[in-house]
Amino acid sequence: MITLRLDPDLEQTITNTAKNLGLTKSDLIRKSILEYLRKLGKQNAWEAGQDLFGKYSSGYHNLSSDRKEIVKDKIKAKRG
Repeated sequence: MITLRLDPDLEQTITNTAKNLGLTKSDLIRKSILEYLRKLGKQNAWEAGQDLFGKYSSGYHNLSSDRKEIVKDKIKAKRG
């Protein structure tokens, strides 16, 4: 058996959601934990970072091969 404390807003959300789904709060929490663990176990590296990949794109598609030249150009441009 596990006992946990929830903030009042989260507890109210759980109560409302369980009522809307016709479940007890315990059933909703149990199903939620099982689903979370299932997703956690199946996630590969791509899925884990999918929302981050390319998020801060530099616009350069050749960074791995031309990184030194790109940095030199940036430095020259700042020096005027």
